[in-house]
Amino acid sequence: MPFYFRKECPLNSGYLRKLHVISKRYTQRIERHNLNLRQHLARLGRKSQSFSKSVELHDKVIGHYLNIKHYQ
Repeated sequence: MPFYFRKECPLNSGYLRKLHVISKRYTQRIERHNLNLRQHLARLGRKSQSFSKSVELHDKVIGHYLNIKHYQ
């Protein structure tokens, strides 16, 4: 069921502004998550430090990463 607010509605003016936080407090956490994702998925590119030479090892590492990060 959709909710519709008019400009005169008191819920629309104050309550939603209190929930919206503008700060740099969680920026480090977000950037760390992005860095981890880039490093773990670097095996998909051909980098010397993170490249898997065998297809089996490549599949195991990517499958393990998906198990840990997305299914827990």
